[in-house]
This record gives sequence, C-alpha cells and structure tokens, in this order.
Amino acid sequence: MDRRKSIKALIAGTVSAGTLLEACKLQDKKEEKKADEGAAAPADGINRMKEEAAHDASVRSATYFTADEMATLRILCDIIIPRDEVSGSASDAKVPEFIGVIVNDMPQHQTPMRGGLRWLDMQCLTRYGKPFSGCDQRQQMEIVDEIAWPKKAKPGMEQGVAFFNLARNLTASGFYTSQIGMKDVGYIGNVPNQWNGVPEDVLKQYKLAYSEKELKECISFSA
Repeated sequence: MDRRKSIKALIAGTVSAGTLLEACKLQDKKEEKKADEGAAAPADGINRMKEEAAHDASVRSATYFTADEMATLRILCDIIIPRDEVSGSASDAKVPEFIGVIVNDMPQHQTPMRGGLRWLDMQCLTRYGKPFSGCDQRQQMEIVDEIAWPKKAKPGMEQGVAFFNLARNLTASGFYTSQIGMKDVGYIGNVPNQWNGVPEDVLKQYKLAYSEKELKECISFSA
C-alpha cells in the first residue's frame, strides 16, 4: 500500500489509522531493502552484501606495486608460465594484475613480495650492474635457476627461494583460474554432456559386457 492509496482509504474511513501506519512502515522497509540491494550490486552483476562490494572495490582500486615493480613481476610471471603453442603466458592472462589485487586483499603478502622483488634487483645489480628488468634473458634465468629449486639452492639464497615459491604459487593460482589457464588444462566446468557407457577396453578388463537390452536402450538414448 503506497501513501497516496493510504490517504484515500483513511478519508473514506474503510480502514483504521493503525493499519495504515503499519502498511506504510512495511512499504518503507521494502523500499529501503531495495535501495540497499541496488547499492550493493557492482557493475559485474554479482549480488554481494554492501560490505563485500565495498571491500572488493577497495582492493581492486588500490595500487601497491610501483611501475618498476610491476615490470619486474611481469617478467618473472612469464618466466614461470611462458607463452607456448597451447596457450598464452601468465601476463597474457593478467596474472601480474591478479597478484596486485591479492596483495591488497591479503596484506601479509605485501612485504614478502616487495622484498623479493628488491632482492632480485639487488642480486642483478651486484652481478650485472643492472636491475632484473634490465638484464637479458640469460642473466635473468641464471638468477631464477638459483632460487627455483629449493633443494639445490646454495646457502645465503634462502630469501630468494622463499620469494620465488610465493611468486610461483600466486602465478599458478592466477593463471589456472583465468579463462586462458582453464582452456590450457581443458577444463570445461559443470556443463551437460552425454555418457556413452563404460569404454569397451574397461569392460574387457573386468570381463563384463552390456546386455542386448542395455545396448538398445543406450542406442535409443544416444539418438
């Protein structure tokens, strides 16, 4: 009952004032609820609570890594998952941007990631006189090979090993939850399909076979 109808009803004397007040309160609550739901709905159309929507907007809009750090991270991510004949690279799947959001959402990763990127630069500056992003591919791989295999790492490389483990985990998480990554492993999700029965070689292995009735039913179902 809207307010205009309530006033008309009150004038006509067909309902009590108390009933009208309760109806108006109920209408106000419904309108408030709709307004809250509308404010919580982001551009992607996913329904969220207001708090969730605000948090999501916050972590996506904040920028933690500098431009130089992002350049280094992009190179490192593509070393971990390079482009090949099957799919694109980690940067093609926007993994560096994904990691940028993750460190905002999980601040405990901020210092290890920033410290690791600086560790890479310091190692390269000491050895080659250039930061990691300025080194050629051979020089970059020399550093990565020393920290990518924990059991083979030399003493004194512990910080680099810990950083690379974290970077590799975040890169894999970002890549294999992207469309490019899911296509890479052939994941098609929960989609309807048609089961054509147990494969013939499996039936033979266990000395089993379908009956004529089962075959007819399967054939009619497949058709």
